[in-house]
Amino acid sequence: MGYQNISATVSDDDVAAIKAAVATIKSKLPFLITLTAAERKATYKTGANSLSFVENAQQAAVDNPGILPGSFNTPEFTSDVNLFATMTAINTMVAQVASSIDDTRLATGGEAMTEATQVYNYVKTAAKTTPGLKPLADQLGQRFQRASSAQPDPTPTPVKA
Repeated sequence: MGYQNISATVSDDDVAAIKAAVATIKSKLPFLITLTAAERKATYKTGANSLSFVENAQQAAVDNPGILPGSFNTPEFTSDVNLFATMTAINTMVAQVASSIDDTRLATGGEAMTEATQVYNYVKTAAKTTPGLKPLADQLGQRFQRASSAQPDPTPTPVKA
C-alpha cells in the first residue's frame, strides 16, 4: 500500500533511546572519518559493485605472495578489504533507515506545511473582520514573502479534506 497520511508520535523516551543507539554506533566505530571535498575527489571511488573485485584481488594477493613486491603489505590489504566489506554492509543498512527517515520527514513536513497554509489562509480571512489578527497574519505571511518579494503572494488555496 502506498503512502497515506502519517499520524504518529515519537516519545521523549524513544528519542532518547534512538540518540543512545546512534551514540553506541559511533562508539563502536571510533575510526570514522570525515573527508574534505578535495579528499573525496582524490579518493579512488569504490562502491558495493567493487566489493567482489577487491575481494578477488585480496585472495590473489594471499594466494600469490611471490608476485608482489616486498613493500606490499598483504595483511594491511586484507584488513582494508575486510573493513570495506563490513562498512559496505553497515552502510546499506543505515542508508535504508536514513532513506525511510528522510521520506517520512519529507511527507510529514508536507502534511504540516499544507495544514499550516490552511491555518494561514483562515487567519488572513479572519484578520479582515477580527481585531488583533492582522499582526499574526503578517507574521505568518513572512514565510511567503521571503520566497520571492518581487512576485505576488503564492499562498496555495486550502485543500479540502
